[in-house]
Amino acid sequence: MRVRSLIRPAPRPASGMDLTCDRSYDPAYTRAPIDLAIVAIIPARFGSTRLPGKPLSQINGKPMVQHVWERARASPAVDRVLIATDDERIAEVVRAFGGEVAMTSRAHATGTDRLAEAAAATDADIVVNVQGDEPMLDPAFIDGAVAPLLAEPGLAMSTISLPVTDVEEMLSSAVVKVVTDARGDALYFSRSPIPFVRDSVDLRAAAAQAIGRGLARKHVGLYAYRREALLRFAALPPSPLELVESLEQLRALHDGLRIRVVAMEGRSGVAVDTPQDLERVRAMMAGGGPSLPYTRKTWLPNTSS
Repeated sequence: MRVRSLIRPAPRPASGMDLTCDRSYDPAYTRAPIDLAIVAIIPARFGSTRLPGKPLSQINGKPMVQHVWERARASPAVDRVLIATDDERIAEVVRAFGGEVAMTSRAHATGTDRLAEAAAATDADIVVNVQGDEPMLDPAFIDGAVAPLLAEPGLAMSTISLPVTDVEEMLSSAVVKVVTDARGDALYFSRSPIPFVRDSVDLRAAAAQAIGRGLARKHVGLYAYRREALLRFAALPPSPLELVESLEQLRALHDGLRIRVVAMEGRSGVAVDTPQDLERVRAMMAGGGPSLPYTRKTWLPNTSS
């Protein structure tokens, strides 16, 4: 496999997108024609129900959206980082710290819809969705999600998983579990504790056995898509399993899209959904916070971005 150039070309402004920001942070370069254009997009909506103005929440002297942007830019896999928003207040702050803004419609019901609109106006070959409420994102997760799309031209989309290490995580409906086939493609995502070890005396014992056998994996809601797969996915109607589990990635499986799940190690960050989450993250990023339980929501559906 040919290694991508990580020297960055200056991006071209796309029709219909607001790119009136200072580009001095991103040096001019040329990208080899064989390389794929990889764009990370951070959906950011001001009107979060539980934490209004969430992207602008201050953490250690910076707005949360800036922390996410900096982490995304730290990934060597990414050529360009956009923040997709429908709110001029967010756009103004992003421009002030040197970020690139894509103004999108206010009508979007989910972050996926916002992502697709922004992606459609770029020349991206691969689009990475980065959660706007993940200020502790590990850039290595982006690299991991992108890698299979670079290696396999026929693969539509990819995501990552981490090991489940705690029975309470396994039993929690807030933690989405995933099982895969021999290639690492997703068979199913569920809020239920899958896989279930049949010879267990009860659900808790089954969860413990699945963890002990190394079979329990939790989904981390960061995705990389081929651009055409993202646009197809966003245009699909909701599927029955998606509606009952409230997991939009099940729509992709229902429609026959392969989702490669890259098994990674490490710890997931804490998603900021509530004022309490925000205080926890502030404490953690200041170095004074205790070890926190896993509270991350799955990415889809995401009505807060």
